[in-house]
Amino acid sequence: MIGVMSDSHDNVPQIRKAVALFKNAGCELVLHAGDVVAPFAAKELAALGCPVKAVFGNCDGEKQGLEMALEKIGEIQDAPLLFAHGGREILLVHYHFSVATYASSGRYDVIIFGHTHKPDIRKEGKILLLNPGEAGGWLTGKSTVALLDSDKLEAEIVAL
Repeated sequence: MIGVMSDSHDNVPQIRKAVALFKNAGCELVLHAGDVVAPFAAKELAALGCPVKAVFGNCDGEKQGLEMALEKIGEIQDAPLLFAHGGREILLVHYHFSVATYASSGRYDVIIFGHTHKPDIRKEGKILLLNPGEAGGWLTGKSTVALLDSDKLEAEIVAL
C-alpha cells in the first residue's frame, strides 16, 4: 500500500493524522505531491517509518530546508519525479496542467498530482490519475489523502 498526500501547507495536526492513517494502513511508501511548505512540517513525516518521495510545489520556497528535513527518510525534488515501484511506473508532479500531456504518452501506470486541492481518481486508458486533494484542509475545509494499491491499480480517497 502507498500513502499519497498533497498540499499539506504546514497543517501539523492534519499531517499527524495522515501519518497515523498511513501507519495503520501498513504503507510501505508515502508520496507527497507538493506544498509541504516548511521544514518543520516535513519533519512530521519522519514518524511514518517508511520512505517518502516528494516533489516541490509552488508554495515550497525553503527548498534546501525541505531537502534537509527529508534526507534521512526519503527525497524531495523538482517535479517530475519518475520512479518504479512494485513493477509500476509512477510519475509524481505538483501541477495538474501537465497531466493530460503526460497521460497521452502512455508511458506511466500512475500519475499523481496536486495543486487543485480537489480529490480526483480517474482512468485515462490504462493510466490511473490520482489527486489526493488537500491534506491541510485550509482552502476547502476538507482534509483528504489517498491510499493507492499499486498491485490492483486502484486508489481511494480518505478523509482525515
